[in-house]
Amino acid sequence: MGEVSQLIQIVSIGLSLLLPLANPLTSVSLLLSLGGGLSQQERARQVKQATFYVMGIMLVTYYAGMWIMSAFDISMPGMRIAGGMVVAFIGFNMLFPSTSVGDMPEADRAKESMQTHANPSIAFVPLALPGTAGPGTMAMIISSSSRLDSVRAHYAEWVIWVAPVIIAAILGVLFFLCMRSAYRLVKIVGHDGIDAISRVMGFLLVCMGVQLVINGIEEIIASAAHLAS
Repeated sequence: MGEVSQLIQIVSIGLSLLLPLANPLTSVSLLLSLGGGLSQQERARQVKQATFYVMGIMLVTYYAGMWIMSAFDISMPGMRIAGGMVVAFIGFNMLFPSTSVGDMPEADRAKESMQTHANPSIAFVPLALPGTAGPGTMAMIISSSSRLDSVRAHYAEWVIWVAPVIIAAILGVLFFLCMRSAYRLVKIVGHDGIDAISRVMGFLLVCMGVQLVINGIEEIIASAAHLAS
């Protein structure tokens, strides 16, 4: 397999794993809910900021996630099980929503800020975190980065280092386009269409979360069997 083909393969896998988790439609709903009082120029500025925040959070999580886990002595099976539970929980909330995105604590704090500031910032919280680069996204990124040693022999070294940057950039571009087209997107798809897409992505997240938990349990059993032998 050529190195360019390797890069395309890794980027495709990364996008398929992270896109349901990142789900820019959640941030679209938050922008519609919280950004109505902002001027068009200010809203565009904060969307640009949020785009860079999303990419930055993902890259920092990928390159520093393992170091943070090591510092806190968190094992990979524990990370996968905890991450899987978070991902599955997010998926269940998307599949069977009991509250709207405007009811999340971060959105409530943003509303309070809007009442006391002329130009409140919603770029980092809640648009970037937890709207797009939330706990589930970070858990999946750390879990994926932990598998580097097992696949490093099959891919060129530069591919492994460049692919995360490209994935973060593509997700950032998708996030930016969704944010800039939020009002037009709602007119075309409608709130019901956005809700339907979110539910499909929620089901995918439940499946991914359960699989992460299974992988973590399998690692624990395999480690216990190895010690017993």
